[in-house]
Amino acid sequence: MKILLIGHSIIDHFAEEANDVAKPGGIFYSALAMCSVIKPEDELFLLTSFSKKSFHLFEGVYSQTNMEFSSPLDEMPEVILKTSIQGEREEIYKNISSSMSFGKIKDWNMFDAILINMITGFDITAEQLNDIRKNFSGKIYFDVHTLSRGVDESMQRIFRPVPNIEKWLANIDILQCNELELKTISKSNDEFNSAQEILAGGSKILIITKGDKGSSVYFLKDGIIQLLNCKAEKIIAVNKIGCGDIFGAVFFYSYISKNDVNYSLRLANKAGASAAANSNMINLTRMDFDD
Repeated sequence: MKILLIGHSIIDHFAEEANDVAKPGGIFYSALAMCSVIKPEDELFLLTSFSKKSFHLFEGVYSQTNMEFSSPLDEMPEVILKTSIQGEREEIYKNISSSMSFGKIKDWNMFDAILINMITGFDITAEQLNDIRKNFSGKIYFDVHTLSRGVDESMQRIFRPVPNIEKWLANIDILQCNELELKTISKSNDEFNSAQEILAGGSKILIITKGDKGSSVYFLKDGIIQLLNCKAEKIIAVNKIGCGDIFGAVFFYSYISKNDVNYSLRLANKAGASAAANSNMINLTRMDFDD
């Protein structure tokens, strides 16, 4: 299979660390997971932006991908992260990039599947997604991520309703969000009603990650909404960065390989837990993501 990942690369800074050490972030984690699960005969393409002066942070993973559709830029987006094991993290950005250019891709159907991770929320526009859908017949996986957050005057990302959400939902096969992000997609306070609304909007599968409560997936079978729940793995959580990205990449690859929602959910749940239990994501290996 040929798989395309779309999303901004980010330089992460952690407010809790006394020494400011720049670390790779953003679509890096989706690429890390995908490189760990794809078969030798598969090819992973990466559409992102990168700076030559900081590429060394990403090179170990990105060198395993085909970057012919990626583009250089002067200054990469950077984010200061304030994290805690309990509660949602805070994000303060600088150098937020605009949406990326897709001009190098002449035939979208050269790919078998596309994963879009809205790392900054400005990775692509709803219009660009619509153009992809018009010209692509394969599966599109969409992680809402920071699309759910606006930007205030201090460049802090604040949760708010996603503008024109119906335009996004109409062009997505599989939608991933967490519980807070779900509230920016649907006005309902009831999860089932939200799922019903999202699936009616065009998405075929809705995945909700729930941290230490596990994960849930809603999908239609013979016109009836089905629900699968997966309990969280028993781990000691030491990390909250990249876990959802790892989860999404593993779910998507498993699903396009086997077309089995239940199996894909269990495998992704295990992978996300492995990421949460590992303080150094670079140490994650294929063994961590296998069933």
